Amino acid sequence: MPDLKIARIDVFKVDLPYTGGVYLLSGDREYTTFDATMVRITTQTGLEGWGESTPFGANYVASHALGVRSGIAEIAPSLIGLDPRRVDRVNDAMDAALLGHEHAKTAIDVACWDVFGKSVGLPVCELLGGRTNLKMPLISSIRMDEPENMRRNVAEHRARGYRGHSVKIGGDPVEDAARIAASLADKRAGEYFIVDANGGMTVETALRTLRLLPHGLDFVLEAPCATWRECLSLRRRSNIPMIFDELAMSDSSIVQLVADDAAEAFGLKISKNGGLTRGRRHRDIAIAAGYTMSVQDTIGSAIAFAAIVQMGQTIPEKYLRCVVDLRAMVAQTTADGDFDIIDGRVTAPDTPGLGITPRLEVLGEPVASYS
Repeated sequence: MPDLKIARIDVFKVDLPYTGGVYLLSGDREYTTFDATMVRITTQTGLEGWGESTPFGANYVASHALGVRSGIAEIAPSLIGLDPRRVDRVNDAMDAALLGHEHAKTAIDVACWDVFGKSVGLPVCELLGGRTNLKMPLISSIRMDEPENMRRNVAEHRARGYRGHSVKIGGDPVEDAARIAASLADKRAGEYFIVDANGGMTVETALRTLRLLPHGLDFVLEAPCATWRECLSLRRRSNIPMIFDELAMSDSSIVQLVADDAAEAFGLKISKNGGLTRGRRHRDIAIAAGYTMSVQDTIGSAIAFAAIVQMGQTIPEKYLRCVVDLRAMVAQTTADGDFDIIDGRVTAPDTPGLGITPRLEVLGEPVASYS
């Protein structure tokens, strides 16, 4: 294998406004724009790879934009001279330089995979195990709102071809039950609904909400409570399938999820879990355990979306529920690529690496560089 070494790491900062104005989550959390960090890795041969890490604000999971860039500053000097194609060894070096802070490692890890793919002329999905023939269904993200507004929002996404819908709740039980019922009121055959509280419910409010629902609604409940104990307590008292998200953060938590029989599925979010290298492990654990997955990210732009598509394209249809198109959520295009949405579905392009061409005029000048 010809010698290839990381010669330079450049860091870019881009603000990504939310397309819907104000995004509401449980706990009175509001977001209007997201602070994105992009990384460019350049090898001594001039080959470039790109990655992105964009936290969903500073109070969704334990990550924040300033922390991403500070973490990269701690990590980057240790990576100069390493072969970016040896992704596990790069992750070892990142872990040795900085404990935890997976959100800071994500953009570097993804950029290494982009270099790897370009160096051998293959899309990243082929390196992650090989593409399936699946045309992957997209999932919407329906912000918490008045019930009829949420019903209209679902209908608008349905008209655009979306097959899955992630409905946000996490307030008063009566209001949340109305939100769920309205969002599912026009459910079509083949549609998949997630009801996501983002950890905003107690066991009591969750049970009250579920009891108030009409009989027979078909959905899965995501991240109902903030703690592991509360989610297990709720699981013992309900027959609603459950997904972990904010609590599925690491290799050990995924293993514990299976050991405790704590859910039927989890959300594989690239930056939350540290990138594609760790995401590959989580995918394999899930398949071995018979878990289903949606492949998403906390938030992000076209660069983060490309990583989602590459990972999702490797998951067999039996286990993949949907992927999220982050591009529809932010009013900024950071890269171009052949990721056309056809009838609410997407496939990974044949282009080597992630399959993107960053818009340098949007990214601007680096805010930090390491060589």
